Amino acid sequence: MKSTALRTSLSFLGTVAAAASTAKPASTAPKQAKPNIIVILCDDLGYSDLGCYGSEINTPNLDRLAANGLRFSAFYNTSRSCPTRASLLTGLYQHQAGIGRMTFDDGLPGYRGTLSHNAVTIAEVLREAGYATGMVGKWHVAETPLRHDQREWLAHHLYYPQFADKANYPTHRGFDDFYGTIYGVVDYFDPFSLVEGEEPVREVPANYYITNALSDKATDYVDRYAQGNRPFFLYLAYTAPHWPLHALPEDIAQYENTYKNGWEPIREARYKRMKHSGIFPEADNYLSHRLFADRWQDNPDSVWDARAMSVHAAMVECMDRGIGRLTEALRRNGQLDNTLILFLSDNGCSNEECQNFTPGENDRPDMTRDGQAIVYPRNKEALPGPETTYSGLGPRWANVANTPFRFWKAKAYEGGICTPMIAHCPKGMWRKLKGGVTSERGHVMDIMASCIELAGTSYPVEYNGNSIIPMEGRSLVPIFKKGRREGHKWLGFEHFEQSAMISSDGWKIVRPGDKARWELYDLNVDRTELRDLADSEPAKLAAMIEAYNQWAARAMVVPAPVRK
Repeated sequence: MKSTALRTSLSFLGTVAAAASTAKPASTAPKQAKPNIIVILCDDLGYSDLGCYGSEINTPNLDRLAANGLRFSAFYNTSRSCPTRASLLTGLYQHQAGIGRMTFDDGLPGYRGTLSHNAVTIAEVLREAGYATGMVGKWHVAETPLRHDQREWLAHHLYYPQFADKANYPTHRGFDDFYGTIYGVVDYFDPFSLVEGEEPVREVPANYYITNALSDKATDYVDRYAQGNRPFFLYLAYTAPHWPLHALPEDIAQYENTYKNGWEPIREARYKRMKHSGIFPEADNYLSHRLFADRWQDNPDSVWDARAMSVHAAMVECMDRGIGRLTEALRRNGQLDNTLILFLSDNGCSNEECQNFTPGENDRPDMTRDGQAIVYPRNKEALPGPETTYSGLGPRWANVANTPFRFWKAKAYEGGICTPMIAHCPKGMWRKLKGGVTSERGHVMDIMASCIELAGTSYPVEYNGNSIIPMEGRSLVPIFKKGRREGHKWLGFEHFEQSAMISSDGWKIVRPGDKARWELYDLNVDRTELRDLADSEPAKLAAMIEAYNQWAARAMVVPAPVRK
């Protein structure tokens, strides 16, 4: 029944997309030789959290982009938020860009917590090439030192003019316009570190919800840019669906009964839809084992857990609805056929249970602006959803969200570093694969090279008097045009001593900690890392470890002290 529903949905979306392509736009902007580029990055989305990747969550707008575009089944990130953003923005490995861990300075070149000035951003390069540049959403690539009065600051009881050194704000890294947050985690109803340009937003309306606000601002930018005579680059970085689990009541209500039967049936249904839609056409039996032995019917917190996943789904649907408004703005302005749209996630779904964190620290408030206590329900005593609770999905639902993979955010296994990527290309670029799936391997650092190729510009050797580290990324454009490219010989991964390397022939090594042994997987036949071949393929393992060590030395991967 679920697979039939998906077929019907995709068929309907194809019909809608075809109708939209023949509709006359409300206005026609001047023709441009260079395409517009929109990169949409969401936060902590699971591999199977979109309808076009197998989900029961309602995502018709992203499904429509996929039905008229291309889905990647092997697109990689750095396993956590700020390193992925640093890599995406610069076309480098995150360590080379200065953010090997988080936005705190650990005193080593690859771990300074701020974008390096020996790196350039996509916005800096494209602005030099004549593009208008705008960013909306979560920045999280500037060092964010903590204050002695952090608790009061988080609750908007104190005012300070900057949340980080303004020299490291988006407006100083190539963006003409910026509306969003400087820190990582935010209250969705009254976010901390919200900035317009360089100035803090002192207060928000009573009905504020950040996902809607970001979508509306991005739509406003498109309406404005489309009236100019320059192509534009827009980076839209949603906070959704990162914890805390905050959503609008009417969106949560749509999923009130969806998750009451628990983890197992949702995971199985996602896997069946995924098989039907051909995400891994070369594989037949690739669902990894569930990481937990407990059963839903024995779960004393089933009401709370079902609600948590309902809120997660509501957050995803709200984001999708905003993306629909954005694509409609492109169509209305006659720009949809001249715009590359890339949608991706910064890492796999998070297993974090933020209800167990210490409130009032870092970017985790313990009270609202009006003084209400924010509950961190360690015993699941308060349902997630409203502003007055801070909760996360936890590992069991993360294991579901990342179907068919094992593990989650911050891990070097596929559940942490492999996430959805949808490409919707300008009209005339496709030769084949439209509406299909590609197994060509890509990485977030490839987005810089892709933008450079489409803009017809070049990557600088020097910028603002600083020597620039050579670009690591490789353009994805040949995949869009021909269905294939010469990819990376090696892809390296390291984050908090979680290490991995993938070779061009599809082999992968993983080390889940500096004290752990290396594991070896053949992703060609074992996409979900079920069979460790380290003992049976010692020569292959040794060669890949040596390649990893060489990469780590070149990419500024130096073990840094773990920040408590």
